[in-house]
Amino acid sequence: MSHFAKIDSNGIVTEVIVSEKDFINSGQVGDEFLWVQCSYNNNFRRKFPSVGFTYDSANDVFQEPKPYPSWVLNSDHNFEAPVDAPAGGSSWSWDEDTTSWQLIE
Repeated sequence: MSHFAKIDSNGIVTEVIVSEKDFINSGQVGDEFLWVQCSYNNNFRRKFPSVGFTYDSANDVFQEPKPYPSWVLNSDHNFEAPVDAPAGGSSWSWDEDTTSWQLIE
C-alpha cells in the first residue's frame, strides 16, 4: 500500500489516502492525474502532506501552509521569518503584528 494526496486545480491537498496504485488508476476516486503519491517517511517529495498543504509540481514537493503573512519561502522550501530568532536558550514566539520575536516568559 502507498499514500496518495488528492490535489485540486490550485495545487491544494484536499485528501490523503492509503491505496494501491491500481485503485487510483481505476478512476474510482476520480481522475488519476489528481492524485500524487507521497511518502509517510518523507523519503520523497520533501514532506508528508496534510489537507491544506500545497503541491509544488515545478519542484515536485509538498509544502506546508504559510504560517504568517510576513514569512518567506527559502531555497530549502521552508518558511522563515523575515528576522532571525534571537540566539540563546530562551523560548521565543513570533508576533506578526510587530513582525518581531517576543520572549515567552
